[in-house]
Amino acid sequence: MRQTKKAISLLIVLVMVLMAFSACGKKDKKNDNTPLVVGYLPFSEKFSPFFATTGYDQDVAEMTGVMLYTTDRTGGIVYNAIEGETIPYNGVDYTYKGISDIKVNYDTAAGITTYDIKIRDDVKFSDGHVMDADDIIFTFYVLADKTYDGSSTLFSQPIIGMQNYRANSTVAESITDEEVMDFLANPNEDLAKELSDKLIRPLLVSEYEWVASLYEDEAYKSYTDAHPAQKDLFANFYNLDETYDSYAVSDENQVVEDIIAQYGADYKALGSGYAGDESYFENDAIAIARDIITEVKKAAGEGEDVHNIEGIKKISNTEVQVTTKGYDATTIYQIGGTIVAPLHYYGDEAQYDYDNNKFGFPREDLSIVKAKTTQPLGAGPYKFVKYENKVVFLEANEHYYKGKPKIKYVQLKETLEADKVTGIEQGTIDITDPSGSKTVFEQIGKINGNGELSGSKILTSTVDNLGYGYIGINANQVNVGGEPDSQASKNLRKAIATVLAVYRDVANDTYYGDAASVINYPISNTSWAAPQKSDSDYKIAYSEDVDGNPIYTADMSSDDKYEAAKQAALRYFQAAGYTVSDGKVTAAPEGAKMEYEILIPAYGDGNHPAFMILTDASAALATIGFNLNVNDLTDANVLWDRLDAGTQELWCAAWGATIDPDMYQIYYSTNIVGMGGTDSNHYHIADSELDTLIMEARTSDDQTFRKTAYKQALDIIMDWAVEVPNYQRQNSVVFSAERLKVDTITPDITTFYEWFLEIENLELK
Repeated sequence: MRQTKKAISLLIVLVMVLMAFSACGKKDKKNDNTPLVVGYLPFSEKFSPFFATTGYDQDVAEMTGVMLYTTDRTGGIVYNAIEGETIPYNGVDYTYKGISDIKVNYDTAAGITTYDIKIRDDVKFSDGHVMDADDIIFTFYVLADKTYDGSSTLFSQPIIGMQNYRANSTVAESITDEEVMDFLANPNEDLAKELSDKLIRPLLVSEYEWVASLYEDEAYKSYTDAHPAQKDLFANFYNLDETYDSYAVSDENQVVEDIIAQYGADYKALGSGYAGDESYFENDAIAIARDIITEVKKAAGEGEDVHNIEGIKKISNTEVQVTTKGYDATTIYQIGGTIVAPLHYYGDEAQYDYDNNKFGFPREDLSIVKAKTTQPLGAGPYKFVKYENKVVFLEANEHYYKGKPKIKYVQLKETLEADKVTGIEQGTIDITDPSGSKTVFEQIGKINGNGELSGSKILTSTVDNLGYGYIGINANQVNVGGEPDSQASKNLRKAIATVLAVYRDVANDTYYGDAASVINYPISNTSWAAPQKSDSDYKIAYSEDVDGNPIYTADMSSDDKYEAAKQAALRYFQAAGYTVSDGKVTAAPEGAKMEYEILIPAYGDGNHPAFMILTDASAALATIGFNLNVNDLTDANVLWDRLDAGTQELWCAAWGATIDPDMYQIYYSTNIVGMGGTDSNHYHIADSELDTLIMEARTSDDQTFRKTAYKQALDIIMDWAVEVPNYQRQNSVVFSAERLKVDTITPDITTFYEWFLEIENLELK
């Protein structure tokens, strides 16, 4: 009887155990089939690593592919990624592993830089094919092909033989940069037509299609409400002729043609309108001009045919070597920032024979590569399944070299900006990236119930935007006696800058709240070269008086600081040669004025983060006898036109930054507007010491040296007082705390280290 009871007891326990295992099995199976849903703005369905253009399409390319290089959380290169490197960030050691090791050697005597790239031998594409050097060679040759029209600019890098190969002539690299720039400055009919047909027209047609998508984007509501018709919204963004009225033209195609005609061959105006940077399309224009010069020389019988790129070599099955002329710290980001594409999928293995100069596709015919644009395949953590009903469907790559992702399915779902945060709250999405703003952050705090960005429902990761807002001062217009570099001129600009700077805190808090922070140097906080508050020589912008003493003390109230700033400004004005009497400026020295104009594109209603700074600073300066006239522009094109002409005195804008902090384009003296360079030095700062530091830092591969040089350069810029650093805006990524295992989310997300870079570790609850 006792044995029977024991048997029954064992049976019950066994049944319970089996039920438990069964339940666990069902739970795991259910969880295994539950997709991770990520909210995205609309895709363009260009998911190819070669032709992805929008950031959203690029994310698909990166989730399904792997880049040649590996970078850390600051954007620095991890040179020994195969075994891995441990690099500290925010006091935490992180180990970074990738598919390659990269060795860089600059031979100063020969003026040649060699990049030796060795990849792992166990990386597989999602279809099981092993990646090798031929895939890298194929990828480079697609990007180097003369007909390549994607967003990569690898072809513009100083890779030995690149220009000769693209032109199929040894004459190409004998053409000097001066020859090309002279041709661009004085284009003939052929060059003007090529610039219009190959650069101006395609971009504007693409932008016309883009504006159609804005009618579903809440962030552009003020624009779409003002211009209900697509043609008129397009004209609002790109019209150059103030007298042109798109509303009077009924034919949409005619509006596009009219605006294309306005630009003619002016790629600089296109750059200003498209990116706020007139040098944005300069490399494209240079390539077009170089091609025409080359063809003229070839027609005259000069040069011989070129069948390969001399500076790109296959060394072994896992090794590739790239050689370039000279050294440029930014080149490695172009070479290494390439997603390795499988030759057998995007190309044709039958057309690949490295030794006989066949690289997987017919030269100057990328049709077989473009045919796969909407169906990406790579060696990334996920493989592409389909794009359907505005959703990208992905499935875990079982061959991923870091291990198969723990979440089997991922859906990237098109989501309106206004629905991103509510989607997290309602459970329709798990991760998304709402635009950082005071309103959005307050919405998140309310959903969490604690007023905080992270709580029981939503976790928020804020990262600095790759760029920053600033107030600029044109040294050529705001100076004393026509000498922009004199101490008197610097003191004049410092007087104005000191008062502008003191009002930054309250203005940015009012406009952005926690979605932005005040910066004190003219460089994005995203950069490894940005000075840190913990640095011994870190200073608050324009917080010292004319004698170099601190203007403010820790116990000062805001009102005390405003008054102290005015008094410091008076002393700067006096040192600049102004007459100061009874606490007011009463007369200006020769070549200076008692009032200056500041331009701000706030659309006539003060809608700009710097507008409050200007109004407060203008009122404060008025009390000491100096006038800062705020011109609130309804049309931002007026600002760009004034910048292009160099007639602006002060202005407000924002810079877009790059992963490398190269200052050449913006601050080098030959790039002052009208000097024949990039025309991007709107500050008109010309300082030989600054030029030397910029070039030394640009051509060094020693990051410690470069950081020191850039800090010295930043100090010179601040001493010239041509720029008041304003705000560092933040972007945000929000996660569902209810549906994700919080401890599996990528830690310390940064501008350069996105949430999906460790997506293989992410788990659902």
